[in-house]
Amino acid sequence: MKKVYFLLAFVLFSSNQQLLAQDHSTNPNSNMGAEQVFGLLEMPFLAIALVFSFLTATRLKGGKFGSGMKLLAWGFVVMALGHLHMQIAHIFNYNIFKNIFGDTIGNYIWFVALILTWGLSALGFYKIYKASKI
Repeated sequence: MKKVYFLLAFVLFSSNQQLLAQDHSTNPNSNMGAEQVFGLLEMPFLAIALVFSFLTATRLKGGKFGSGMKLLAWGFVVMALGHLHMQIAHIFNYNIFKNIFGDTIGNYIWFVALILTWGLSALGFYKIYKASKI
């Protein structure tokens, strides 16, 4: 199981480095400034947070702490996908949700993703809080 998490982190980090190393001079609309570079640099850290949140949830082997941590981990998954979506929209000017589902539904899906991230995180922290009071 550890090999899977390590492989996932390596793939996410490698793909991020390839995006940073691409020559954007062939595309005049693509200007990699500091904001874009820093935005992309957050992705490996989100990947690391994902890996260790699932490793921690697995190590806790269920129970109240483990189930709380698993909810947090899934909240991180939704957050990481949202941040990846934001970077794609910002750098390549391609909004996945709006291009697939249209302006209105795309905005609703984005809102649901935000609520899902916050809800999973809040529920996970609440379970951990309740378990730690005992």
